[in-house]
Amino acid sequence: MTTQTANTPPVTAAKPPLRIFTTILHLAGVGVIGGMIFSTLGGLLGTGLGLLFVAGVGAILLVGLVYALFGVGWFEVARVGELYRTPIAPLALRRRDRPGFGGWLRSLGRQAIDGRMWRAVANLAITAILGLIVLRLAWTLVWSVIISFAPLTSADSVMGPFGGGGIPVAWAPLVGILGVAASVVGMVGLALLHRTLSLSIVIRSRETELTEKVRTSTAQREGAVRAADLERTRIERDLHDGVQPRLVSVGMTLGLAQQKIDNDPDTAKELIAEAHTSTKAAITELRQLARGIHASVLDDRGLDAALSALAGRSHIPVHLDVRMEGRCSREAEAAVYFSIAESLTNAAKHSRASEARVTVRIREGNTLWARVEDNGMGGAQLQPGGGLDGIANRVLAAGGTFRLDSPQGGPTSLEVNVPCAS
Repeated sequence: MTTQTANTPPVTAAKPPLRIFTTILHLAGVGVIGGMIFSTLGGLLGTGLGLLFVAGVGAILLVGLVYALFGVGWFEVARVGELYRTPIAPLALRRRDRPGFGGWLRSLGRQAIDGRMWRAVANLAITAILGLIVLRLAWTLVWSVIISFAPLTSADSVMGPFGGGGIPVAWAPLVGILGVAASVVGMVGLALLHRTLSLSIVIRSRETELTEKVRTSTAQREGAVRAADLERTRIERDLHDGVQPRLVSVGMTLGLAQQKIDNDPDTAKELIAEAHTSTKAAITELRQLARGIHASVLDDRGLDAALSALAGRSHIPVHLDVRMEGRCSREAEAAVYFSIAESLTNAAKHSRASEARVTVRIREGNTLWARVEDNGMGGAQLQPGGGLDGIANRVLAAGGTFRLDSPQGGPTSLEVNVPCAS
C-alpha cells in the first residue's frame, strides 16, 4: 500500500525478489570496500596513538579519526534507510553547547562516544563480513554453473571451487546443481539476515526517538522561556534608562512653562519648545524600542527588506549580502533578524568596529544560515543575561544552532543556522 502526504512524494516499496537482489548487491559491494575502510580507520588509530606526543600530530590524526567514523556512520545510516525505504533520521554531528574552542572539544568528545554512530559503524563491519561470504558464494555459484557442463569436455575430473582434490566428471552435473542451489539459498539467507540485523542495529526504536524528541522539545521550550525573559528585561531596562527619564523631563519642563506662562511668556515658549523636542525624541526612542520587539517590515516585505532597513539605521557601515529564494517560516526569519540586529548593536557599542559584513543564505537541507562579522577588537563572550545569551536562547527556541568566534584582537564572527520550517 502506498501512502502520500502533502509534503512527501509517494514511495513505492520494491518487490521482495528485487529487494533481496539489491541487498545481495549491497553486501557484495560492502564486502569489496569494507576491508579498505576499516584498514584506513585502523591505520588512523594506530598512527594517531603512536604519534600522540609528537608535536600534536597524533592528536590531529585522532580528531580526523572521529570525523572519519562519523562519515562512515552517516554513510551506513543513509545506505540502510535508502535500501529498505525506511524513514530514518540522518546521522548528525553533535552540536556545540557553548562557543569557542572548549565548546568544540566538548562536542568532539560527545561525538566520539555517540552510541548511534558506533552502532552504524558496527553494522557496516557486520555487513562487510557478510559481504565477503556473499562474494565466496557468488564465486561458488559461477563455478557450479561451469562444472555442470564438464561432461562436454574430455577431462576426467574437475577442480573444486577453492582448489583441493578433483571431482569426477560423472559427478560434476550433480555437484554443480547442488552448488547452484546452495549458493542461491546462502545468498538469500544472508540478505534476509542483513535486513534483520540492520533494522535492529541502525534504526532506533520508537521509544528512543520519542525520548530524543522530548529532550529536544524541552531544550527549545527552555530556550524560548529564557529568551522571552531576557527580552522582557531588555525592554524594562530600555524604558527605565531611556524613555522614562525623558518623559519625566518633559513633564517637569511643561510644569515650569505653566508657572511662567503669565509672568514670563518668552521663557515659557522656550520651555514648551524644549519639551516638544524632547517629546519627539521620546517618540523616536519608542519607535526604535517597538521595532526591536517586532519588525513589521519583516512580515510585510521579508527578511531581505528588513535587513536592508536595519543596515540603513546602523551606526557603522554594513555590507549586506542576502541571497534567498523564497521565504522561510516567520519564526526562523525573526530569529535570524534579531540575531543580526543584536550582533550589529554589539559591534557598534562594544567592539569598536568600523564596519560589519552580514551574509544570509538558504542552504541545502532547507536551513536559513546567517553570518555577521565585524573588524572590532574581539573578546566577546557569552554571559548570562547578556545580548549574546539572548541570541543563543532565541536561536535554540527556533531549533537552530549558534556559533561565536571572537579571539582577542578580533575579528568577531557569529553564525546561526535555523531550520526554515521551525
